[in-house]
Order: sequence, then structure tokens, then C-alpha cells
Amino acid sequence: MTLESVITERPQRWDEPFGPSMTEADVTRLLGIAPFSNMQEEAFPAAIPLRGILKNDCRIVTFQDGDIILREGDYGHSAFLILEGQVGVALKSLPRKLLGRPESKKKNWAQIVAQLWGNSRVPECRKDPADDGPLGSRLDSDGQTRVFLQDIPRVLQPGEIATMGAGELFGEMAALTRSPRSATVFAQGSCVLLEVRWQGLRDLMKRSDALRDYTSQQYREHSLNVHLRQSPLFRDMSDAAVDVVEQAIQFESYGDFDWQNRFRALSRKDIVDQIDGEPLIVSEGDYVGGLLLIRNGFARVSRRYGDGHRTITYLGKGDSFGLDEILSGLEGQQQPWRYSLRAVGYVDVLMIPTPVVEQFLLPTMSEEAKRSARQFDYTLDQRSDGSKADDSQGEQKAKRSVPDSDRLETLVQRRLINGQQAMLIDLERCTRCDDCVRACADAHDGNPRFLRKGPVVGHHMVAHACMHCLDPVCMIGCPTGAIARDQETGVVNINDQTCIGCATCAQSCPYENIRIVEVFDKKQRQLVDERSLPILKATKCDLCVQQHGGPACQHACPHDALVRMNMRQVDVLNRWLDR
Repeated sequence: MTLESVITERPQRWDEPFGPSMTEADVTRLLGIAPFSNMQEEAFPAAIPLRGILKNDCRIVTFQDGDIILREGDYGHSAFLILEGQVGVALKSLPRKLLGRPESKKKNWAQIVAQLWGNSRVPECRKDPADDGPLGSRLDSDGQTRVFLQDIPRVLQPGEIATMGAGELFGEMAALTRSPRSATVFAQGSCVLLEVRWQGLRDLMKRSDALRDYTSQQYREHSLNVHLRQSPLFRDMSDAAVDVVEQAIQFESYGDFDWQNRFRALSRKDIVDQIDGEPLIVSEGDYVGGLLLIRNGFARVSRRYGDGHRTITYLGKGDSFGLDEILSGLEGQQQPWRYSLRAVGYVDVLMIPTPVVEQFLLPTMSEEAKRSARQFDYTLDQRSDGSKADDSQGEQKAKRSVPDSDRLETLVQRRLINGQQAMLIDLERCTRCDDCVRACADAHDGNPRFLRKGPVVGHHMVAHACMHCLDPVCMIGCPTGAIARDQETGVVNINDQTCIGCATCAQSCPYENIRIVEVFDKKQRQLVDERSLPILKATKCDLCVQQHGGPACQHACPHDALVRMNMRQVDVLNRWLDR
């Protein structure tokens, strides 16, 4: 049967501007202040002009005293430039209840049951915007409901608050790296901010060095201090010592921010060639220059083996590298790097020179803290060649539980370590009944959001289902911001109303977990443009965020063959794989 079609306009990037009330006068005002005043309009292409970015990817927002602007732990999608007034940065974590986190909206039981017969007969029926109802009461020009801190002096003492004023930028690192906010920021008195969504932020940084230099300076002046204080390594250091460390830190970046562009080709190479092709951060046998802190991304720890390297483990955001070697030097056993460290994709690193570590960090650490922090002495019970490891201290130290060597190579080679909700299927238990696929279809308008196939590790499959990655590169190129993280849960979702079907996210996903499908209306008519080409949109697993009990696929499996797994929880992963 041939379906009818209806002609409609093809969605464009700025159909839904970030701030509908932005005017040309607002844009002109912004072009007169830093960092925008240092940008050259001719450096921007005609399709994405500087004025267009400021008008459509920015909005001016007013906050009142105590209003929460950013909450620690929420995933960020925008940066803020202070135009008027000042804000406070909480240097300690605040209780969840005090931050007023919203509860996720879920379908009630009647709606869940109704899915069995109420879903559209045609998959991917595009809803009318009005079907979703109001998004909440409007306050100010951004339409957001405000949550505020009552009685701030009782909640935070003066020494627990850092103040930022007009001309200062914050929130850009979380927005650009798709990571959680590192601190809570609230208004101190009435203030006016410019909010820039990350699509515009990315284009501004791509076309002009002015914003890149500005954000680096702002990070060192404001965010770096918060980052250090949140690390257990610096918990017992005095403010003066932290300030000295802060000034001594060197910023280093390795690999490509858009690492997915070369990932697929690299992952098809032999593991030895793949490791050799990864940017080298430190090399086994070289002089130890300092302590490395992983700020963003993943790094591979490896050791020479024959003509190549053997992967020992991997590091991610918040991990450190090099403390063992520095401590050994203090004990009179000066030695070079025991392992090599390479960027798997893109890595931001903070390097603290060894003399600074020895003078300011080590004296503040207890013996227990040192033992805990020495998490990367990767002496193994068995070397990769099968011989017994040499341990001069008479004990085997394997702080972190890691998978067996072949399994680990596969996880790192395919960068599956990126997955926070990877779908693993035990092929020895799976009977191919497809109950998981049918359950997913019932929860998503008749169209399953995953494929029951994918790379195999041993007798386990990592299915082609969105892993809701720690570093979701699918978001990098989205021109409208249609694909984004839920602020609190980190679940990566696609907004049906703002997706223009450009397929950038599907092409960017290194794991082939996003599919582009044709769109229909409620009358089962296919939507096409004026040239009769189909209107498309992106679809992927949304982790059944509106369903009680979580992912329908997992709960539908009658043989306990399927699980959603955080691939960085190595102990849990090992137990499930080895059960």
C-alpha cells in the first residue's frame, strides 16, 4: 500500500531560536563588549554569521538574589557571560533538597498499558508541539522556573563562596566537554547574564581565537580552583598551598576534540598499529616530570610487550597518573615512567610539576591517603607473557580490578569504555526470542530503538543501542541542539520538535547507535518537502526514561541474558561477564 504524502517545510537550524526575544539592538550591544568585540565578522561564513549566532544561539536572562543559575552535578549545555551584577560560586557541595532538583516525568500506569493498543499504526509519527502541553510557568525572558537558595548566609559562610562579576564567563567547560557542572552558581543580588548554548559556543570558538583565549584565562582564574578542591588529593591542603599549585599547573591537550572523525578507521586497524597511532602523553622509560590529572576524556595505560604494547588499564576524568613514581623517588628509588599513557580520542590533562607535588601536596597526605591514591601501581599477578611478576616489596599490588587482557584490549580498542548504559547480551543465554525488541517497540510507537547485533567480546555482544556515553560525541555537530543530555540524569535524548534530520549525529556516533528514519503525521501521511524528498529525523534509545522500572528491553528478557551496564564500573562488569 502506498502511503499518502503531505508537503511541509524542511526544518532549519534557527527555526527555534534560543532566545525568541533577542533583538538586533541586543546583538549590537553584545558586539561592543569582550570577547565579541575582538571577533571579526568576516571570519564567519555567510550561512552562520556572527550576528546570527548572537541572535539565535544566545539569550539575555535576568536572575534575582539567591536564584540558582547552575547546579553542581547537572549536565551543562550552555555558558554564561555576566553582563550586569555578580554571582556566587559555592565552594562546597550543597544538599540535593536545597538545590530543588526537579523530578523526572514518567508515564502513569494507565498510559503505559495504553501503549499496547494506543501507539500509532505508523512508526515515527511526529507530534504537534501543542501535544506536550506547557513546559512550566514562565519567568523572565528565558521561560524558566526559578529555584532559589533561602538564607544564603546560613547555608554558606563567606569563605565558602567565590564571587564573579561583570565580564566574567562561566560554565563553558561543562558545555563544551558534555560533562557535569563542577559547582553550584547562584545570583548575588539582581544580575543580568548572557546565556550561550553550546552550538553557538562551538561555532564562536571555531571561527575566532578571541573566545578560546578568553575561556582559557577564565578557567585558570575561576574553575581550576574549584576543580582542585573537589579532588581528594587536595582535600587537606591549605588555601595558600592550593593557590601555589594552581599557578604552577600546566594545561595540556592530546588528540582531536572531534575524535570520532577518525575513530572508525583507526579501530579497524591491528591493535598494535592502533596504539601506535594514538597521541603519546608520556612514554615508558622517560623522566617523570610531574603528576598528571585527567580533566576530560580517556587515556590508555600500556606497557611494552615484544614489538608492541599491551594495554594494562584505562583512565578517565578524575583519575591521576604518576604519583607512584614520585613517591618512589622520595623513598630513594628514583625511577622513570613504568607505563606509557596515550590519548584514546581526546584528553585534557593538568600537569603539576614534581617539585610542587613534593613540596605542597605530599606533606598534607596521610599514609592511608597515599596508599589509596597509589591506584596505578599496575603490578600484575601474571605478566602478559605468563611469567611471575617481579615485586621487590614481596606483595602484589593490583589496586583496580581489570578485565582479562584480551577483553580489555577489545573494550579500549572499540572505545566501549565510553558507555554508561551499554546493552550487553549473553549469547549463551539469549534464545533469539526477540522479546526485548518487541518490548522496545511497544514503548516507542511501534519502532524499536536498537538493533540486536553488534561487536562481540567473548560470548557477549554489545548491542547497537545508545550507550548514553560519558563523552557523547554525537552531540558535537548537532546544529540545533536537538540531541542533548538530561541535566540531572545524563541520559542522551533527541528532541523530536527541533531535530531537522541532518544525520550529523548518526554520522558522528562511533558505535552506529543512531538511525535516521522517515517521518509521518497522525493521518499516516508521509511528510515530504517541496521536492518530494522525505522529511527525516534521528531516533535512538532513550533508556525508557518515561517508563516505570527503566529500560523495557532488560525487563522483558525471560532468560536474564540482557543488562544495561556502566562500562567503567569494572568490578560490576567483571562479575556479570564471568557469572
